[in-house]
Amino acid sequence: MSSDLWSFSLTTYARPGVEPACLHLQSAGINVCLLLCGLWLEQRGVACNEQRLQQLRNVAEPWDADVVRPLRALRMQWKAVATEDAELNRLREQVKTLELEAERHLLLRLERSAQGWPQCEGTGLSAWLEGGTANAAHLPRDALHQLRVAATGTS
Repeated sequence: MSSDLWSFSLTTYARPGVEPACLHLQSAGINVCLLLCGLWLEQRGVACNEQRLQQLRNVAEPWDADVVRPLRALRMQWKAVATEDAELNRLREQVKTLELEAERHLLLRLERSAQGWPQCEGTGLSAWLEGGTANAAHLPRDALHQLRVAATGTS
């Protein structure tokens, strides 16, 4: 198990089926960084409760809204045109790099926020995943299941 949230997220994201699941969840408006943080906390045995979930949301939501999503929107806006314009495609790749860096900073902020929470008292993976998707209008359960499988190694 990775000791820091960033390494854990990279390892989890690299597992089969996780990338498309995360992209599907992201397109449904779900904050994937918050979900990855929940998976990480569960593996560390940190119990999920509403106060902790709210603390994580308070960290994640403003950064996601003000930094990550605007970069993602710009990258997506340029996607079609960039296939025909090499200079724009290079700029789009730079925006993509910035978006990933913004997500890395969000994960660092989430990790710092949860730093003092006691371990070895876990409440189960479902609590963290349900808490991380509580505000979703449409919940892609198949993608969420894929994340659960990747985190636990079961099907």
